[in-house]
Amino acid sequence: MTRKPIPRPKKVAPDTKDKLTLWVTLMVSTTLCISVLAMVVSFMLGLWAKEVDNAEIFKMISPAFSTLIGGMIGFLSGIKLMQNEDKSKSCKD
Repeated sequence: MTRKPIPRPKKVAPDTKDKLTLWVTLMVSTTLCISVLAMVVSFMLGLWAKEVDNAEIFKMISPAFSTLIGGMIGFLSGIKLMQNEDKSKSCKD
């Protein structure tokens, strides 16, 4: 009795849309990290600068910080939701 080798599933190469989604997600995530780090550094420098009023620093940077974080998170979640939606449509057909 000879043993047959166990068939292994072939690796499916990701298509162009999946690659593009991955790269866009990575770029947006990297941009978000760099922007947040720059804003945190500016917060920290503003806290210890004697010639700058802390209330003014927070008043200027807080809306930009909130907008940036909200926009990037919304963008990333939108990409991920749309990615799963495309795959579920093909299964229903």
